[in-house]
Amino acid sequence: MHLSDPDTKIYVAGHRGMVGGAIWAHLQAAGYTNLVGRPSGELDLRDPHATRAFFEAERPDAVVLAAAQVGGILANDRYPADFIGNNLAIEQSVIQAAHDTGVDRLVFLGSTCIYPKHAPQPMPEDSLLTGPLEPTNQWYAVAKIAGHKLCEAFHRQHGDDMVTLMPTNLYGPGDDFDLETSHVLPALLRKAHEAKGAAPEGGDAPVTLWGSGTPKREFLYVDDLADAVRFVLETPEEELRDAAPDGMLNVGVGEDLSINDLMALIQDVVGHDGPVEHDRSKPDGTPRKLVDTSRMEALGWEADTSLREGIEKTYDWYRAHEDEFVASSVE
Repeated sequence: MHLSDPDTKIYVAGHRGMVGGAIWAHLQAAGYTNLVGRPSGELDLRDPHATRAFFEAERPDAVVLAAAQVGGILANDRYPADFIGNNLAIEQSVIQAAHDTGVDRLVFLGSTCIYPKHAPQPMPEDSLLTGPLEPTNQWYAVAKIAGHKLCEAFHRQHGDDMVTLMPTNLYGPGDDFDLETSHVLPALLRKAHEAKGAAPEGGDAPVTLWGSGTPKREFLYVDDLADAVRFVLETPEEELRDAAPDGMLNVGVGEDLSINDLMALIQDVVGHDGPVEHDRSKPDGTPRKLVDTSRMEALGWEADTSLREGIEKTYDWYRAHEDEFVASSVE
């Protein structure tokens, strides 16, 4: 199956989040007119009975499973049961309901944190389950591995057209800027912005990085992921399986940089001239995370948003919504 009709009914699970919202907007812009979504307040995807009833009523042709509980190192450490339990429940409910109601194609959004801590760089899809995970996000990683394996199992046993995209570290408009739960890029963007002019003498206050700042990361602008989802939905199954027999496709940009270099770029975009300090009592996490994007490139897709351009767009969005984050942090 692949999409060819703008009237194809597509259910975007998690359409109110950063990722799901970007996918929804991108599909609309591409001409798809029959999109379906439900906010979590109306449909709890952890509930298999409610999820099955929704699928029975709506009968989507395709599903994009972008709903998940996400967060950075601190959130994973504080809420391990939530990260593994809620994500497993969402995956089981949605994937089972998609199978039971005959969905033509399901695209599951995984994460590159599923790969071993010391996977070869760049990380190929077949490095999955070849070594221990990074302990700081193992709960989320285990849930995402299970989600992919569930898709793989339904394909192997029943022939269901289910594929998994593994995006690298995502960022963009709509990101989580709460310093308790956010990932590294939005956290540093907010810290640099709030440090401007915050020193006692009126200059820029210092910004503190966790760990040494030497780990290297790859960052993908969320609109590029949305384009990759559309591309995969529109690609015939036989072409996808030729490139990815296991149904796994990494989505990245093909280059990385150290957290220290990321901080320098953010400082340049934000206009922060203060010092950068390091809290070495905090963990570094995986030393490097760069994905092998050769499968998606063979299919004909590449990301096209530079890191500077993406950060500039994200910073513009943050400034437009800054009052919301300031208000939530003092409640």
